[in-house]
Amino acid sequence: MAKTVAIGIQDFRKIRERDYFYVDKTGFIREWWNSGDDVTLIT
Repeated sequence: MAKTVAIGIQDFRKIRERDYFYVDKTGFIREWWNSGDDVTLIT
């Protein structure tokens, strides 16, 4: 069965218990922060 992407869920325990798909973006954020690039937030 395909996993559901955990969009907007902040509780890591829920992500694990409900077996959601999780993408760790820590490396991406660090790379962006160090590069000083601009970011556009589209909501």
